[in-house]
Parts: sequence; C-alpha cells; structure tokens
Amino acid sequence: MRRRDAAVRHERGRPERTDGKLRARPERQFYFRLAAHLGYTVGELLARISSRELAEWAAYERITGPLGGHRGDIQAAIIAATVANSQRSKGRALLPKDFIPKWDKPAAMTPEQMWAAAMQANAALGGTVATTTA
Repeated sequence: MRRRDAAVRHERGRPERTDGKLRARPERQFYFRLAAHLGYTVGELLARISSRELAEWAAYERITGPLGGHRGDIQAAIIAATVANSQRSKGRALLPKDFIPKWDKPAAMTPEQMWAAAMQANAALGGTVATTTA
C-alpha cells in the first residue's frame, strides 16, 4: 500500500490513534519539532530532507538544546525559579523544573476531586445519591 492510499483511507474512515506512537518513538517527536522549526509538515520535512541532514539536525539539537517552544519554557522556568527563590524566606529552593509546564500528563486528582467528578457525572446523567444511616 502506498502512503497516499493510507492518507486517503484515513480521511474517509475511522480516525487513527497516533499518540502512543509519538510517546514510544522519540525520533518522531524530533521530526515534529524540526518540522515546526522549519515551517514544514512532517510529511514535507521527510520528503525534502536527507537522512544525513536529519542526523545533523539531531546532533545540533543535542548540542544546543531543544528546538522550538520547549526551549522558551526552559528559559522562562530559569527566570521564574530565580525570582521565586529571591523572594522566599525558608523552605526548599525551587528548581526550574518546578516551573516547566507538563503538557502531556494530566495532574493527579485527589480522592476529594475524584469524588466531586463522580458526583458531577452522576448528576449530569440524572442519577441520585442514596445514603444509608445507621
């Protein structure tokens, strides 16, 4: 099957889940960063660039740091940690990693938040809460 056929089939039929592939394959994440950096789609990037140039870009990123927006997040986190630490009186010093957004993983819910979410879903579906008293 040619690539074009797969793209046409995808447009006509079921959507294909790709988030697992991106998490499992860091090189795909690199392709997306580089494509965004150069103003291409990933398909355009892979059609236009040689494997040698891709390897050079990967080496460049390893030496100079991440391409794209993540680099700005790191820079802002360094500044935020510096400012926050200059204003704190006691306690643990804050690190830049404390200020870097975590885009891919939702925050863990406390038991109280889980209960509130369950109650909200129950109410939205027309359910009731039955309580027993001893």
